[in-house]
Amino acid sequence: MIERMKFISITGPKEDIDRVMSQYLSRYEIQLENALSELKTVTNLKPYLEINPYKEEYRLASSLIKELGQTSGGKGDEKQKGNEMSLPEAIDTVRRLSEAVQEVSVQMEKAAGELEELKASREKVMPFQELNFEFHRLFQFTHVRYRFGRFPKEYFLQFEREAEERLDAIVYKCHEDEAYVSIVYFVPASISKKIDAIFASYHFERLYVPDDYEGTPSEAVRQLNEKITALEEEEKKAEEKKKKILEENREKLRAAYTRLASYSRNFDVRKLAACTHHSTETFYILCGWMVERDAVALRKELDGDDKIFCYMEDEHGNVLSTPPTKLKNPGLFQPFEMFIRMYGIPAYRELDPTILIGITYSVLFGFMFGDVGQGLVLFVGGLFLYRTRKLSLAAIISCCGICSTVFGFLFGSVFGFEDILEPLWLRPASHMTTLPLIGRLNTVFVVAIAIGMVIIVAAMVLNIVNGIRTKDLESAWFDKNGVAGLIFYGSVLGVLVLFMTGNSIPATALLAVMFGLPLLVIFFKEPLMALAERKSRIMPEQKGMFFVQGFFELFEMLLSYFSNTLSFVRVGAFAVSHAAMMEVVMMLAGAEAGNPNWAVVVLGNLIVCGMEGLIVGIQVLRLEYYEIFSRFYRGTGREFKPYGNEGILESNKN
Repeated sequence: MIERMKFISITGPKEDIDRVMSQYLSRYEIQLENALSELKTVTNLKPYLEINPYKEEYRLASSLIKELGQTSGGKGDEKQKGNEMSLPEAIDTVRRLSEAVQEVSVQMEKAAGELEELKASREKVMPFQELNFEFHRLFQFTHVRYRFGRFPKEYFLQFEREAEERLDAIVYKCHEDEAYVSIVYFVPASISKKIDAIFASYHFERLYVPDDYEGTPSEAVRQLNEKITALEEEEKKAEEKKKKILEENREKLRAAYTRLASYSRNFDVRKLAACTHHSTETFYILCGWMVERDAVALRKELDGDDKIFCYMEDEHGNVLSTPPTKLKNPGLFQPFEMFIRMYGIPAYRELDPTILIGITYSVLFGFMFGDVGQGLVLFVGGLFLYRTRKLSLAAIISCCGICSTVFGFLFGSVFGFEDILEPLWLRPASHMTTLPLIGRLNTVFVVAIAIGMVIIVAAMVLNIVNGIRTKDLESAWFDKNGVAGLIFYGSVLGVLVLFMTGNSIPATALLAVMFGLPLLVIFFKEPLMALAERKSRIMPEQKGMFFVQGFFELFEMLLSYFSNTLSFVRVGAFAVSHAAMMEVVMMLAGAEAGNPNWAVVVLGNLIVCGMEGLIVGIQVLRLEYYEIFSRFYRGTGREFKPYGNEGILESNKN
């Protein structure tokens, strides 16, 4: 169901806007609209231009809250503390904590930068720890050049075979791992360029080792490790200091955040307000949508305030924006609103299909997945997840589990065992029905198609109601899902019933009269609409194209009626396949011998319950969207999003 909405406008002195928000709007839900856009016909309107003075402090408070590792929302007691803290105290708290945290953060960033540099140096020095030679002595060489670097392992082996013995160079192998061989080589300065080129041809990658260390490479690594350990300890202490600052001021910080959030959001209301100047005073104008009962209560309350004027529109036609949609359904059906939002929120004057999808989804799922044991598992599991995690999908699974349990009793199936319960109705896999002109068919297939026909007819009726509510005459009367389509499809069903019951003569008469007329109405729906709207041109100019296009659209429509009806065969097919899959599980478990392997039974039930449950859920959702919703539902509305009560607090309280 959809809540009735009212559009209200609130006007008062410009300097009084904060009081109105804190004293009145904080207790109601209102979706504010841009007053300049809504009141285009009003002259001398100007935007409410003021810079938010709390924006920076609110940003700092939000950043600190994230540092604290908490969400931005607060519970009731925290909001109360936020109301008790004055604005100057909140600003001072945030600034003081931000400066303290920033000082520590700068220390941490500096330590992190130095750590990164030291670790990079260590990575360069570590492969050469086996070189027992002091670094600073290498840097004093005049006639000898040295090169640190590494070979890819396969090229080093090739280098050893082909070139090492023939080069005027001393090669010292320092370290070897799975991918590289690290070396240092020495070469006379006079031929260093030539030797460097030869090494490069074997993919030698030169590494530039830092020259600010004394002692051997192993001593350099030890020195680096000591510095890294000291910096890590310093970084850890800084992190602990920051946490301590935030933890010691947790309550004050959250109270300050709540206070600043309220002020900042209240101030941002001005972006949606308009100003108008009258005589010597400037007035603000706020407007938006409210649930009817809230709008009536607010206007009654504002009538006693001599500084404020509140006007409520009785006709939505006088408002430029379309009313938003606020869904209100019984608690049992609220989880199914998830499917509605996935498809699209209903327009304000459109029917809300939540209850319809709640009933049809659960029943069709239960029909396709009828098993007492597995149904109870779905019910209990879904209920547990909903209670603990508040997941809408879990509540839907629980509802489907109830219907699966009911159909399990009707089919006489408990965890795949067919000999424990006598079916209250039939066994899906074996029960057959003989139909005139058709022959023997599985009963659940016939029932599934019958259910589909009833659902399609119901969807057509809902489309007619939607068309009347939204004043869409073409959709209500001349569309394939309107009155014309309903008469045609209903006639088809009537003819089938008459033929099945042996009344062929009345069926022939009904076929001749009721088939042709609705099809002609659907074919000429555009000219009929033009005639109903009293337009000067009834038929289109290109009559040949009109008839060709109309013929193919009519042919496609007839095919869609047939295919949409047969689409519900899957309901019966899955009921049969579920029974067949459990039969296979029982056979693998050796249940026929009277002593089943219970591990196989449990595992098989889990697999079938998980896999087929997922498939059935998707198939039912497909039926809902493509065979039901597509006939009457548009989902073009916009959801009611009130300006948050959390942000509209008592902002003029010091």
